[in-house]
Amino acid sequence: MLRTLLVGLGRSGTGLHLPVLLRARRAEPGLFAAEPVVGVDPVRAPAAPDGLTVAADLPDARRLLDPERTVVHLCTPPAVRDGVLEEVAALGFRRLVIEKPLAADRAALRRVRAAVDRHRLDVTVVAPWLHSTLTDRLAALLGGGTLGAVRHIGVTQHKPRFRRSLTTAGHTSAFEVEVPHAVGVLLRLLGDARTDEASWSDVRLGDAVAPRLGTARLRLAHATGGHSEVYSDLTSPVRRRRIVIETDRARLTGDYPVSEDDDVAQLLVERRPGDGPASVTRELLPDDALTRCLVRAYRHAAGRTAPDDAALPGGPGDLALHIRTVELLDDARRLAATALPLPARPTDRKEVAGHAG
Repeated sequence: MLRTLLVGLGRSGTGLHLPVLLRARRAEPGLFAAEPVVGVDPVRAPAAPDGLTVAADLPDARRLLDPERTVVHLCTPPAVRDGVLEEVAALGFRRLVIEKPLAADRAALRRVRAAVDRHRLDVTVVAPWLHSTLTDRLAALLGGGTLGAVRHIGVTQHKPRFRRSLTTAGHTSAFEVEVPHAVGVLLRLLGDARTDEASWSDVRLGDAVAPRLGTARLRLAHATGGHSEVYSDLTSPVRRRRIVIETDRARLTGDYPVSEDDDVAQLLVERRPGDGPASVTRELLPDDALTRCLVRAYRHAAGRTAPDDAALPGGPGDLALHIRTVELLDDARRLAATALPLPARPTDRKEVAGHAG
């Protein structure tokens, strides 16, 4: 059975990973060890919540844990991740779960890939949307061939994030917060792509400014011929994680859960067949995607990977999709640094007006 080391005890480590791990223990008996999760933070020494033993530093954590039966969660910001990765690997840990994105940019990505190869690390990237029941359902519908070719996919990822953006330095732009979730799904559904356009804006509250952390937008052109767009607004008064897919014969509107408070996704399928009446169906999908992601990661670490787990693009042990995500986001940052903000699409305004209540 496997133990856990959490590296980085901020919002991601103690707010998301820890409670999900404690929940997963109950769902998967025999996979997780009963001993407390060990945590360490390279920057601060936080109080230990229930279920967590806080070590003084990484060498202290190593004294408490056997690397051969430990999975390390790297929940540090992407800008410092490659350095922490080297420290963890030097202590003998080989099984890692890394928060998205895999790296901050291409330069950091090269360092991460070199460390993975040099130390023979087994890495899973935390990408809940790739493990989402909603994403599985969309992939099945599009792969069935009855809806025709995909014309366009649009993703909106909105949430108010003023306090964290203005008081912490964990992210350098809005492209690192919500957008990696969407890009991974778009690559899964439409295949490889290039970044055509990108823009960002600052978040401002009174005299306080967080550069590049207000909004992020990018447009992708996929090798299969489809196009996609992601728009993330971290100054929005409402929360939304929505994907809209336009095909030759249908419009699919999917809503991912917006927080850990609920784990139900919704899907509206509007079919417009050429030889019959149109139809509209609504589906509710249980979708605890982060738990599913972490359980799959631990099954992989324990050598118990199921066929569905192994076949998932970007799933446990498969870095290709996550590497491509970092590259596309790096291109987006370069384009955004020299571009004027893109105008709001009419569909953005329509969605906010029609669904804000």
